[in-house]
Amino acid sequence: MSTLALLLSQFVDALSQSALLFFLGVGLTLIFGLMRIVNFAHGALYMLGAFVGYSLGTWSGNYWLALAGAPLLVGLFGTAFEFSILRRLYRRDAHAFLMVTFGLALVVGEAVRLTWGSDALKVAAPPVLSGVVFLLDEPFPVYRLFLAATGIVVAVAIWQFLERSRLGLLIRATSQNADMANALGVDIKLIRSCVFGIGCGLAALGGVLAAPLVTASNGMAATVIIDAFVIVIIGGMGSFLGSLIGALLIGFVQVFGNYYAPDFALAFMYLVMLAVLVVRPGGLLGKEA
Repeated sequence: MSTLALLLSQFVDALSQSALLFFLGVGLTLIFGLMRIVNFAHGALYMLGAFVGYSLGTWSGNYWLALAGAPLLVGLFGTAFEFSILRRLYRRDAHAFLMVTFGLALVVGEAVRLTWGSDALKVAAPPVLSGVVFLLDEPFPVYRLFLAATGIVVAVAIWQFLERSRLGLLIRATSQNADMANALGVDIKLIRSCVFGIGCGLAALGGVLAAPLVTASNGMAATVIIDAFVIVIIGGMGSFLGSLIGALLIGFVQVFGNYYAPDFALAFMYLVMLAVLVVRPGGLLGKEA
């Protein structure tokens, strides 16, 4: 393989990895930006999305139904959880949210184990995405290209939603000044429920998309939750663009690090985070203290 072909394949591979990380990071940062909640259950909801997608795909034989249905179902579950549990805690100390979301992670993890078992479940990509394409005469998985393209499309869609839709305007207004938005007649409770559901749905979307690569397993939650928090810390808590930049940085560090220095790949990720925090303690696009 030529050097140029190798670099191109690694670049696209890094974009696909960044897309998966972005789905995690952006959901987490949207929830924190509006609700100031650090959602420890985010990785568990990512895992739940993978298993729900597996069941939907097995039942229907249609990967696209699983891809659309799993984020919707997990998002509705997240909305119901916010409505029934989290809504009662907003007047309490922030530690209450940490304990409750950590408890949710444990409950979801045990529910997944009891429902689907402890064995990893293989999720097949649809036939149209299971082949390879040639980049500079070198084979590259179509599914990886699909992930990269999906990440770009979803990132643009979220940006347009936040900037141009009425709900996006209300979300941004509530995030900046919830008391003022409430005084102007915005239903803050409804906005919080919607944002928590959207964040959970995005985590589930990442789980569905990752399953054909890594299988649906009980260890998925623990594997990704650290990456999600690193992305949010690098980009800045509550920043959409920051989560996108953080996902790109970590995706490229993971792919190139695993290829050129696999023994130090994990350390490189933390070094990037440390370097960002030394220069900007609030993250790249976060608010400085």
